[in-house]
Amino acid sequence: MPLRSGKVPRDAVHHPLFARYYARISVAAETRMGMGRVRERLLDGLSGRVLEIGAGNGLNFAHYPGTVSEVVAIEPERRLRQLAVEAALRAEVPVDVVPGAAEALPVKSEGFDAAVVSLVLCSVRDVPRSLGELRRVLRPGGEVRFFEHGRGGGRVMTFSQRALDRTVWPALNGGCHLSREPVRALRDAGFELGPYRQVLMPEQGPTLPASYCVLGTAWRPVGS
Repeated sequence: MPLRSGKVPRDAVHHPLFARYYARISVAAETRMGMGRVRERLLDGLSGRVLEIGAGNGLNFAHYPGTVSEVVAIEPERRLRQLAVEAALRAEVPVDVVPGAAEALPVKSEGFDAAVVSLVLCSVRDVPRSLGELRRVLRPGGEVRFFEHGRGGGRVMTFSQRALDRTVWPALNGGCHLSREPVRALRDAGFELGPYRQVLMPEQGPTLPASYCVLGTAWRPVGS
């Protein structure tokens, strides 16, 4: 059973309008933007017990390989969590969807072989604390698979990203920020970076402030 590591409200995030909007566009993005292929690359080769943080409406669940023994999926937003529960029932691997926040994960320390963060570090309230929690719950040597968007492009684009972050973007997009740097954040949190690659989303189409993504792997160092 998952155990709480801190006092977290049952619905730590409440963005009902954004949740409905995200549920629609994310399904369309599976084919139109190539997100289905990205999810396959993100999760390929995982095994053992996996923690997914910010599972959203559960679109990753269908892509977990059979070598995964269990997925514990944390989702703080009630509407998205309901959709994730429905997706878990259709998954080919066991998936347990639970409420919780990235800053205080409701699971035991060193209980997971791997963790997945997919388009979630942009919206957590406290990135260092969230990644500290991620290190806590991974066994030494445990693997992190990440697919995140963040700062990218030239001077004009990065200026636009920062300006949007200071004004309308987080309020309209469930707390999302455009100019965070996920690779640097993982390194600063003490993870060992493995291979990663820059990805533009959509793969074919206009380059938008949220288009600059990174797909890769990191590890909790052994002995840390």
